[in-house]
Amino acid sequence: MSSSAESKMALAKTVLSTVGSVAATTMVVRTVANELLPPELYDYLFFGLKNLFSRFSNQLTMVIDEFDGLVNNEIYEAAEMYLGNKLSTNTRRVKISKPEKEKQFNITLERDEEVTDVYSGQKFQWVWLSKKVESKDFYNPRSMNSTLRSEVRSFELTFHKKNKDLVLNSYLPYIIEEAKLKKLENRAIKIHTVDYQSIYNLHDIWEAINLDHPATFETLAMDSELKDKIVKDLDRFVKRKDYYRKVGKAWKRGYLMYGPPGTGKSSLVAAMANYLNFDIYDLELTEVMRNSDLRRLLVATANKSILVVEDIDCTIDLQNNLANRTNDSPPDGSNQQETKVTLSGLLNFIDGLWSSCGDERIIIFTTNHIEKLDPALLRPGRMDMHIHLSYCTPSGFRLLAANYLETREHKLFKQIEELIETAMVTPAEVAEQLLKEDEVDVSLNGLISFLHVKIKEKEEAKSKKVEATELETNQKKESDEKGIEENLEEKKITK
Repeated sequence: MSSSAESKMALAKTVLSTVGSVAATTMVVRTVANELLPPELYDYLFFGLKNLFSRFSNQLTMVIDEFDGLVNNEIYEAAEMYLGNKLSTNTRRVKISKPEKEKQFNITLERDEEVTDVYSGQKFQWVWLSKKVESKDFYNPRSMNSTLRSEVRSFELTFHKKNKDLVLNSYLPYIIEEAKLKKLENRAIKIHTVDYQSIYNLHDIWEAINLDHPATFETLAMDSELKDKIVKDLDRFVKRKDYYRKVGKAWKRGYLMYGPPGTGKSSLVAAMANYLNFDIYDLELTEVMRNSDLRRLLVATANKSILVVEDIDCTIDLQNNLANRTNDSPPDGSNQQETKVTLSGLLNFIDGLWSSCGDERIIIFTTNHIEKLDPALLRPGRMDMHIHLSYCTPSGFRLLAANYLETREHKLFKQIEELIETAMVTPAEVAEQLLKEDEVDVSLNGLISFLHVKIKEKEEAKSKKVEATELETNQKKESDEKGIEENLEEKKITK
């Protein structure tokens, strides 16, 4: 071996030895410092050293937090979904799940796991970080990353500084679009309900399960013209994002469904969700304690969703609206409005400034008694479309017969249709009768008997009402006559 080769070998050994010694010394110093120094001083010193060395690095790191103030960070959600398909052989731990109705497994990174992605010939290093914190030590009322979470989650994206424009203008928009496509492919419609124990945690405030409701517009037993009108209104709404922005309105739509119980209001909500592929958020107003909680619930709902408040006439005292509309404070100076949901708070929830915190949202109120609702709640801009769901019609019966009995024509249909126009029965009642028997003739004859009973009950109720009215009239007449006689007697005595 030549002297030149020997000298190179010696130099290499020296370099390796020096590097090893430096690394070992660094580890020892770091361990000793961690044990002896106060945590605050330790963090300060090593942050300074890290910052010093980073000045000589050609790498840039972007931190992507889970929340941006009070709302979800779209980049974080997209990265979480996108990186599930980018796992490498070096990945050691992942989280995996699969809701029953979704088509594929959902794979996401576990804490501190790294993934290398290649885009346009450039390498990008991702790492998912999760840090537990004490909420009391991090108070910031505008940041979900500190105040209301016991865990702060974020992604770190590291790449060469020369690729900054590529990341901002191309790579991140690409990830967002890819995540949207994957979400649409795998998405199962969910129904969300409020977890009132987590009312101050936007991430966990809504609990979700898959919605497995089979209702569609094709199977709804309602007037065909009304169905077409609703479908056209939904189609127009989802296509008008630019129009809403041009006219200066929040991209949302309000529907009021009213009618007797059993006329299909809940089924119509499910059909709308299935048609649009929107999640449903089911809000029970009686459990909401104050207007600020109502705003928090609205902010926590996702875009492309339907917010449903059922039986609005029962869940909030809208008749006392005059008191609720004022902001007068009680004599002791306490804020009485924060102890309950008021009409004013509900109206702001529907079309106030907070209602613009999101896009492509539908708000649906249902009621059995529209006459009990305050007119302020019914005007366009709050409830844009009023949908009256009434009793079963002949066309509705035919659709139910086709759905439940697979029969589109029968000799008994004409008789049933005549009875239905008189009986005033709901689609739910008709469906229940058709479910009782599998044999078509037996089922239809059972429905006919049921309709006769309903008509008889209706006539008896009408007769009792007439009798009660006549009795009340006669009693009033007798009372008036008695009063006149008493007056005459008094006059005679006076004379």
